[in-house]
Amino acid sequence: MLVDAHLDLAYNAVRGRAVTQPASSQTPNEDGTPSVSLPDLRNGQVNLICGTLFCMPHLGDAITGYKTPDQAHAAAKQQLHWYHQQEQQNEIRIIRHATDLPQQTSVNPRVIVLMEGADPIRTPAETADWFNAGVRAVGLAWKQTRYAGGTANPGPLTPDGIQLVHALDALHIIHDLSHLAEQSFWQLLDIASGPVMASHSNCRDIVPTDRQLSDDMIRALASRGGVIGINFYDRFLLPPSEYGTRRASLADVVHHIQHICDLTGNANHVAIGTDMDGGFGAECLPSEIRTSADLPRLADTLSASGFTDAHIHNVLAGNWTQFFQRSVS
Repeated sequence: MLVDAHLDLAYNAVRGRAVTQPASSQTPNEDGTPSVSLPDLRNGQVNLICGTLFCMPHLGDAITGYKTPDQAHAAAKQQLHWYHQQEQQNEIRIIRHATDLPQQTSVNPRVIVLMEGADPIRTPAETADWFNAGVRAVGLAWKQTRYAGGTANPGPLTPDGIQLVHALDALHIIHDLSHLAEQSFWQLLDIASGPVMASHSNCRDIVPTDRQLSDDMIRALASRGGVIGINFYDRFLLPPSEYGTRRASLADVVHHIQHICDLTGNANHVAIGTDMDGGFGAECLPSEIRTSADLPRLADTLSASGFTDAHIHNVLAGNWTQFFQRSVS
């Protein structure tokens, strides 16, 4: 059994990608060659995922993207409806309580619904509605939102963002700190009482951009019992001097994993959150990975790098499973 803490299944499905069919049967598009599908997740024994509600904001001269909270709300509701449809068709099972988590390999993936960028929550008072509809984790930002500074958009939590943090805490909804601007990251840790994670973030020491986590951030997340999912996007894996000169490999994934283990003193706070369908194709993945069905290959690379069987189990499944067992209400 494996756990992948970040996939944009619904976002891609509502844009027309046939994610219920094997990736090999899907047509490449502007994002590249598809690498994620429900059949490939089953073939890779990826039995638990975080499936996002991701709404693209209107950026620059773009034609598409939401401009208002109502538009973001409608787009996220459409994606949530897709997850509910897949559940009704027995393709997935949505996790609403810790008792829903898989204890062993299951036929269909189980999905923790994760809102990536909180603009669809029109006011903090709506938080309970999203919880009742199945959302169990929220990241306040992607780029900057009405609630927080985000990637490449520095800034603090806004007054509404502070209210939203408290509303999320009241329902024990998980805070996803991936994409938060540094000031917002530390401010959230100061005021939040609920569980924290970084579903798909890598190490700033290796890839020095604000999209990645600094060593201090990694230690802070670990001290709160959080887990960090390593992103498989090559731009986030390779040092700038090597990006564009070679393909990333699973050894690069292990480099980030090892760095987090060295900082925290154990292998209990790092796992995977591949984001394999996050706006790029298989061409941007480690060379050993073509689809989600190939994710078990990471075990061999970890073993060759000196990780024990127990540590490998933790990275591939155990750390996320234990985190969600104590964090999902």
